[in-house]
Amino acid sequence: MAATIPSWIVGLRGQCVKHVTWDDERDTLVFHCDRDRRFKAVDHRTGSRGTVNRRLRRFVQDLPVWGRPVVLSIEYCQLKIGATDRRMERLSFVEPGHGFTQRFARFVSQLARHMSIAAAANYTGLAWRTVKAMDQRALTRDLAAMDPGALTGLRVLGVDEVARAKGQDYLTIVYDLDSGDLVWVTPGRRASDLTAFFDQLDEPVAQGIEAVAMDMWKPFEQAVHNALPNAAIVFDRFHVMQQYSKVIDQVRRDEFKRAAKADKNILVGSRYLLLKNADNLSDDQTVRLDELLAANGPLNAVYALKEQLQQLWHAPASITHMGQRLDQWCELANATELAPMRGFVAMLQRHRTGICNYAEHPITTARLEGGHVAIGLIRKRARGLLDTEYFKLKIRQSAVPEPPLGLYALTG
Repeated sequence: MAATIPSWIVGLRGQCVKHVTWDDERDTLVFHCDRDRRFKAVDHRTGSRGTVNRRLRRFVQDLPVWGRPVVLSIEYCQLKIGATDRRMERLSFVEPGHGFTQRFARFVSQLARHMSIAAAANYTGLAWRTVKAMDQRALTRDLAAMDPGALTGLRVLGVDEVARAKGQDYLTIVYDLDSGDLVWVTPGRRASDLTAFFDQLDEPVAQGIEAVAMDMWKPFEQAVHNALPNAAIVFDRFHVMQQYSKVIDQVRRDEFKRAAKADKNILVGSRYLLLKNADNLSDDQTVRLDELLAANGPLNAVYALKEQLQQLWHAPASITHMGQRLDQWCELANATELAPMRGFVAMLQRHRTGICNYAEHPITTARLEGGHVAIGLIRKRARGLLDTEYFKLKIRQSAVPEPPLGLYALTG
């Protein structure tokens, strides 16, 4: 190129692009830059100007252009600080201590939001560990710190735990159910992990929390009782129904073991029919379910009780009224004399107050499900990831609006 390209066009503050060449060996476009003498060299530690000791050249990777990889050949100043110190200046558009620009690092981090680390590495030609490190640095820098002390107006919360992998490295998450915002995520699922969140709230904010929706995890219940004695604990109805699904499945397995060989065929593949809501079944599935229930008394009983249990949360008049309906259901369930049912009834009675608190505080953790879908996708994309802190950052990232991709933004 015969003409010098102004630095503002390509966003390389302090550099002048002299010419562009094609490097056959690297299969890369190379932008050759000289330092713009109009910009004084400054020590990044003290902010003071220093004496240029010598000029050095290095290569840094930048955003691709026209589908071609781009490398910048840029000129640095080594500064003389005092009598003995020598220090390299820091350029605003280069990721400190790394061989790529800040905008390229942001681009890679944006890719890692939508695809696996391995896919992003393959797309950019970088190593897996490099992509992960770039994304982690960007998230650490760009995500606003979670400060429970700055929260205001909390009224109802949702608390749950998620695992980095099945049965491994749990994290506690807290959502504001009014706004749907993620307000806390921390490794662990002990009572102390949730208590740490409550301890950081301003006293008026903590006192203003009316109810907390959660599953029946005892440590969370203990943390809320201790930190928020005036807040109602509402055990999540979806978790209750999830536990009942286990009862249905156990009864189905027991019936299959007891059934004569000729009767087993009707039970094969019936799990989906029994667990799925009736409204979501096709006509053929409904016919098959009716045949199954007509042929097996215990399954007919637990299925009918499932329909009745779901009605428990439909417009209860009061906690007392909901408690009465729950007790009536438990009597019917115990009358089946099925062992899995007796264990489930005992669990309901132990958590009776928290279940019936729904009448005064009709909240669930359903608003967390969108977050759980995103978290599940993170787990799938980060298969093999062993870094819990990075997983925590990715959860926080999934809870904030996505910025513009900025693929063509050339500012540093």
